[in-house]
Formats: sequence, C-alpha cells, structure tokens
Amino acid sequence: MRGNFIVALLVMHTATGAAQDRPLPEFEPFIKEVRERLQIDRTLQTGYTYVETRREFKLDQDGRAKAVSEKVFESYPGFPGEPRWERLIAEDGVRVPVEKLEAVDRRRQKQALSYARKLQDHPEKEQARQRRLQEEAQEQANEVIADIFRIYEIQMLRRETVDAHQTIVFSLTPRRDPKPRTREGRDMPHFGLTAWVSESEFELVRVEMVAMHTVKMGLGVGLFARLHKGASLTFVRRKINNEVWLPAMSVYAGSARLGLVKTVRQRGESEFSDYRKFTVDTQSSFVPPPIKP
Repeated sequence: MRGNFIVALLVMHTATGAAQDRPLPEFEPFIKEVRERLQIDRTLQTGYTYVETRREFKLDQDGRAKAVSEKVFESYPGFPGEPRWERLIAEDGVRVPVEKLEAVDRRRQKQALSYARKLQDHPEKEQARQRRLQEEAQEQANEVIADIFRIYEIQMLRRETVDAHQTIVFSLTPRRDPKPRTREGRDMPHFGLTAWVSESEFELVRVEMVAMHTVKMGLGVGLFARLHKGASLTFVRRKINNEVWLPAMSVYAGSARLGLVKTVRQRGESEFSDYRKFTVDTQSSFVPPPIKP
C-alpha cells in the first residue's frame, strides 16, 4: 500500500512538472480570446432560473463565527427593465410556509398580468423599449469590460489545475492614474486581482480580489462604509449543462467601519445551483413558479 502511494505521488509530481515545463501561451492572442468571451455574469444569468443560498457569518475579533444566518431563494428573470425576481423558500433551515409562498405568487401574478396588458395594448412601443434596454445594458457591460483593460496591468504567471480544468493564472495590478469611465471602474483601482482562466475555453474559472487599502464605499441615502485593507472577494464559475459558464460561488470576507464608529467583521457567501433555462415567453405570457412547501 505504501509503495503504491509513493508511486502515485511520483506520477503526480511528474505530471505537474511536465505541465509547468510547457511554455505558456502567447500573451496577446490568449488575452484577445479571453476578452471576446468576457460577459457580465448577471447578463448571462438572464436566460436562467436558479437557486441561490446566501450565508452570512458574523465574526469575533479572532475571526471565528459567532453567528450564522442562511436564506435560500429561487431566482427568476425579471420583466424587461426590472431586476431579477427572488422568492424566499427557506430561512435558517426552515421552509417558508405554503400559504406565504402562495401569497407571494399571487402578487407576482398580478404584476405579470399588468405587464401582459401593457404589451398587448402597445406591442410595438413595448418591444422597442425592450430592444433599447437590451442595447443599453450591453453597451454598459462592454464599457465595464473595457475599463478592466484600461485600469489593470495584466501579467501571465503560470498554469494551475482548478476543478479539473487546466488554467492559466494572471495577476491584475492597477495602473498609475487610471481613467475609468464606469461606476464599477471607479472601484477597480482599489483592488488587486488574481484570475484563473481555462486554457482550452478562455473562460474565467476563478477570480480573487483583495482590497489594497481602505476603500470608502457609498451605501445610499447618505450612508457610507470604509472597507478595510485586506478585505477579499472570491468568485468561482463552472460550466453548466456543458454549454455555458455561470457563477457557482461568491465569497467575501473582511471588516468595515459603518458610519463613523461601528466596525463589523463579516464573512458571507452565495452558492448558485439548480440552473435551468428560462423558457417562458415573457413577451406574451407568464407562468408563476411552482409552489415548493
């Protein structure tokens, strides 16, 4: 048994060494392929329903969890121009009662009927509005992606295997005096990034962001927070149904000062599962989601 274990280790070491001995891909052609495939994940998710499990961990001074909360949502594409519609189905391990789900579905059904009447009364106007919204969203997404390449100095580092995918690892370091053009871009220079990209499919497999210094972030209605240096965000993506890469997990961890005095230490994660293509024709009808007791 011991001999077999040693042989396995030798084989693994040899395979890893061989992978690292291969020259890395040419930088410019590889990055060009990656950029052509980059899309904002929330745009990709518009064609799918999924289940999102959100967990929040409040941490003590030593980083240990002192409180945990969990909420499970079914998430559905919103009507054109609206955010996604979420349906809470469980909280802290307890399923939402059927009668509450039915009440939520009735309210959503009323909204769907109202939208259907508007589409029926003014089909050309509504379809034109939808096209305009789609074009604006795509233009905004393109600008955010362009900001990534404006703001970061990108360096190809090495190969690594992540979730059985051979990846190329990149570091992204903010340039001096970047010129962002989007709201998202204005936050980018505060973070250093490491990205793992599938070598065969040029898709992001994993991204890690770390705050390089304390970041002031607005929370709306006059509130603000200071996200402390070292706070981190990690995003993991997987290939779903052998057809499209979508978010699988996001994790944030760190401390922030809310307002002037209160400091909170928190870790949170969102897990995305049960992706299904959204097949309802939203231009003509709406089918309410199934009741899940």
